[in-house]
Amino acid sequence: MKDRIGAILRPEQERYLERLLPPRDALVREMEADAAAHGVPISDPEVGRLLTILAAGCRARRILELGTALGYGALALARGAPEARILTIDRDPEMLRRAAGYLERAGVADRVELLQGEVRDLLPRLDGPFDLVYVDFAKTEYRRALDQILPRMTLGGTLVFDNLLWQGLIGEPPEEDDEETRAIRAFNPYLMIHPQLLASILPLGDGVGLAVKTKPTIQEMGGPF
Repeated sequence: MKDRIGAILRPEQERYLERLLPPRDALVREMEADAAAHGVPISDPEVGRLLTILAAGCRARRILELGTALGYGALALARGAPEARILTIDRDPEMLRRAAGYLERAGVADRVELLQGEVRDLLPRLDGPFDLVYVDFAKTEYRRALDQILPRMTLGGTLVFDNLLWQGLIGEPPEEDDEETRAIRAFNPYLMIHPQLLASILPLGDGVGLAVKTKPTIQEMGGPF
């Protein structure tokens, strides 16, 4: 049990944890530099490492990613689960084109399918089940995405949501905030008390929601009743 609030999550501790991260290979460093130079939102390196660990630990065979960007998350997932098939969705065709180039250079393109379109339109058409789902796209769509994803996940499947602490704006919100901040603030308790999930929010990167599907949905059981 932590000694007191603020005893662990201090700037010097965060810098220490960042220094512990093993060096990334040249391609991953290039992707990070590309994202920084062009303002492309990608996962923090520690979140990418978590994705690789989770993909390896749950021995995922089918993985879904919502929000491809440069393919940083997809690459982390593919490296963790070398036998998995990965489906990744993004609305931006230019992002998918750039991601395809990086994934090809990484040698994982044959296992990653890139799908262009709006997540809310494509999810209902997907055939599950998925063993691992990583969500990092429009924050206003997180709740809808969760509701659409759950019936398409295996029982015991893992869900990962990025940016749930949202640049520090969630714990002590300002008097005025934007739609995405309000959406994340509403989503976090929904995730934590969801009846089909066992969930936690980790102070990793910009805040990571981690959940396991523990019960089937009413839809899976043939409902509504």
